[in-house]
Amino acid sequence: PQRMSCGYILCTVLLSVAVLLAVTVTGAILFMNHYHTPVTESPPVISTNPEEANALVTIEKADSSRINIFIDPNCPDAAGTLGRLEGLQTSLLRAVTDHDAEAKAAKSQQKTLLVSVADEVAKLLTHATQLRADCDGLKKGHSAMGQELSALQGEQGRLIQLLSESQTNMARLVSSVSDVLDTLQKERGGARPRLKADLQRAPARGARPRGCSNGSRPRDCFDIYASGQQEDGIYSIFPTHYPAGFQVYCDMTTDGGGWTV
Repeated sequence: PQRMSCGYILCTVLLSVAVLLAVTVTGAILFMNHYHTPVTESPPVISTNPEEANALVTIEKADSSRINIFIDPNCPDAAGTLGRLEGLQTSLLRAVTDHDAEAKAAKSQQKTLLVSVADEVAKLLTHATQLRADCDGLKKGHSAMGQELSALQGEQGRLIQLLSESQTNMARLVSSVSDVLDTLQKERGGARPRLKADLQRAPARGARPRGCSNGSRPRDCFDIYASGQQEDGIYSIFPTHYPAGFQVYCDMTTDGGGWTV
């Protein structure tokens, strides 16, 4: 009896809902026909239709077309409803189980991802520490290079000063050498007339002209220089075109010596 009373109440509720739905649809249709039907057309006739079974309302338009609104008076089957509820519960449980499995898999994936991220972060921290150490080393090297550069600049300044002093000393040396050369040229200019007079003067009787120390007949002063006699003076040479020989002055000091004057 309790199940029957529940079914009766459920049928009553469904019928009430159907009636309200029919009234709402009817009102909507009337509202739409009131605003969209041309003024020339006659309004539709709404009445109950005893000819159609289970027809609650029949709407007849001006063009003789009809719209019937039906209501199923049969009550729903309780057993079918329970079966559908059990199926829904089973599908819901399956969905919940699948969701839990997916959540566990997602948690395991997230845990694995977090572990990998932690490893990467540790590697990045190690790399950052190494980079900081390298940066500190570069800073120290930069400061050392700055000090070395300052020292090199100081050495460069001293070298420039030494070069300037060397240039000054070289200029003084060149000036003194030029003075010495001028003096030598003047002395040589004064000695040439005496040498010419000595060469033109007849040799004393019994005097023997100087030649090579080994007794050979030198062709020029270089042969005499090569024989070991390296003193400036008058020597006898015997050229190929004049085998009798004659006396010349040999310069044994200028530019390595051995010059026939």
